[in-house]
Amino acid sequence: MSGDAASVPDDDLACDVMARAVEAALFAATEPMSVEAIATHLGSAPLPAIRAALAELAAHYARRGVHLVERGQGREALWHFQTAPDLAHLLRREHEEPRRLSRAATECLAIIAYHEPVSRAEIEAIRGVQTAKGTLDTLLEAGWVRIAGRREVPGRPVIYATTPEFLVHFGLPSRRDLPGLDELKAAGLLDPVDDALEAAMSGVASPAAPGRNEDGDDEAGDNHGDAPERASDALARGDESA
Repeated sequence: MSGDAASVPDDDLACDVMARAVEAALFAATEPMSVEAIATHLGSAPLPAIRAALAELAAHYARRGVHLVERGQGREALWHFQTAPDLAHLLRREHEEPRRLSRAATECLAIIAYHEPVSRAEIEAIRGVQTAKGTLDTLLEAGWVRIAGRREVPGRPVIYATTPEFLVHFGLPSRRDLPGLDELKAAGLLDPVDDALEAAMSGVASPAAPGRNEDGDDEAGDNHGDAPERASDALARGDESA
């Protein structure tokens, strides 16, 4: 036995051993424990010794970042460790809900990204379905799309382009880093025989898909003409992982 241990009175040494055992039991517990449960866990240790150890530990942890607290009274009292109340703000984490776009909005965003600046009519020609005003409003409110001016044609329609926030959100240094057809096919996001997509990506309008609504769903049949929907999967996946 070392000199330090020999200098400690037997009663103090026994108390220290019991306190350490109680501390370990509470630390490993998955839920608060009663005095009786602690005693049973430690091999039927005497209840007075358990209570003395709990009092000692409570005093020891009173000024630390973790407190030993008692909940309830009498035989129903339960003991457990908890974070000091004045430090709760350090452990709080802000939770930001991921922004989820509708299928229609994701398709529009993909078309704008690959064809900007582009007008609403041009977006509709590529998608093959009318685009609700709210769809573009959603992209504007998200800060990923901006109004880039007006096309100098009859009617002077508004044209849209992406923003720097769009590049930041999707981790793109520039629009030149948007995935190309070969990359999308290699990633399994495109059907290799989807000629309509290649037409859309090159700026050629694809015919309206039969029975297709604003949400981008096919109401009947297995349609391979919904190219923008598949192209937008690349951006949709990037949005969910951001």
